[in-house]
Amino acid sequence: MRDIRTLDLNLLKALDVLLDERNVTRAAQRLGVTQPALSGMLSRLRDSFDDPLFTRTQRGIVPTTRALELAAPLKNLLRDAEALVQPQAFDPATANMQFSIAATDYALRAVGLPLLSRLRQQAPGIQVALLPVQDAELTEKMERGDIHLALMTPESCQPDWRGRKLFRERYVVAMREGHPVLQQDWDLTAFCQWQHALVSYSGGGFRGVTDTALEAMGVEREVMVSVSSFLVIPELLAGSDLLAVVPERLVAGIDGLVTLEPPVAIPGFTKLAAWHERVHRDPAQRWIREQLFLAMACEDEQDMGGV
Repeated sequence: MRDIRTLDLNLLKALDVLLDERNVTRAAQRLGVTQPALSGMLSRLRDSFDDPLFTRTQRGIVPTTRALELAAPLKNLLRDAEALVQPQAFDPATANMQFSIAATDYALRAVGLPLLSRLRQQAPGIQVALLPVQDAELTEKMERGDIHLALMTPESCQPDWRGRKLFRERYVVAMREGHPVLQQDWDLTAFCQWQHALVSYSGGGFRGVTDTALEAMGVEREVMVSVSSFLVIPELLAGSDLLAVVPERLVAGIDGLVTLEPPVAIPGFTKLAAWHERVHRDPAQRWIREQLFLAMACEDEQDMGGV
């Protein structure tokens, strides 16, 4: 036999069909080729295996001993070759894998928790790692596959990443129930009268987009507390008279907190899911991303009262 590297896979497929059909006419029809073309392929197969492979009889063709020896290994080889070009089947109910998501603590609450709820019901064997966003390392980790999905703003998404918008977020002013400001006329004066808490991811910052908007109006607020985590804010507000301008989804549904519209225009932001091209076609990860998109769609329906 010649070097396996020179053997055309189509010839092996032809041999497999000939072994099944034992008839050149039927085999040619099944392969979608003419009888002369199939005869030419058989000639090349005989040369490759240095064996006649088939002999003619009145009822068709009969495989030689060598051809019969090839039948089972040939089936296995063609099945394995087909598996290489077919997407691996994914069954959520039996899947056993790990999936990592990088996000801010706010995004994990707003996006990660609804996703986890769906995965627990439909794919209990999938383990999810929720990791902090570390900008300096994110690109490398996405390329290596250490992080499969990142929740971020469009400005942070790399040009060569895939991405899909999850939602548009807006800011509200949060405070505890019974806060004295609720007894006042709610306006810019009342907003600036009370001390505020602010989230600074870099740590120690006392200015944000709210202060920029206030500065344009010639006023300012007093920021008393700066924290590096959004998740500290609800507890901080519940135990004080502080106000905080926060993303609406952060405080939605938290007992003991109420929200008001900011008396100053504060630009919101878009949150999207981003992933690397290397995992774009992976069946398991495609399914998980689809569950995320469905979870976000359900959240939006709840926000709109089920409409």
